Amino acid sequence: MASIVQRIREYLQTPKGRENAEKAKTMARDPENRQRLRRLMDQWRGHRTHH
Repeated sequence: MASIVQRIREYLQTPKGRENAEKAKTMARDPENRQRLRRLMDQWRGHRTHH
C-alpha cells in the first residue's frame, strides 16, 4: 500500500493536483486562512495523540 506522502506526490503530478496546489499557495498567503489552517492542524494533531 502506498504511503499517504507517496499518494500526495503522485496526485501533485496530475494537472488537477497542480491546479489545487496553486490554489493552496494562493490561500496560504492570506493571514486569515493561515490562522484557520493552523487551528485545524493543531486540532488534528491533538486528536491523533489521544488515540
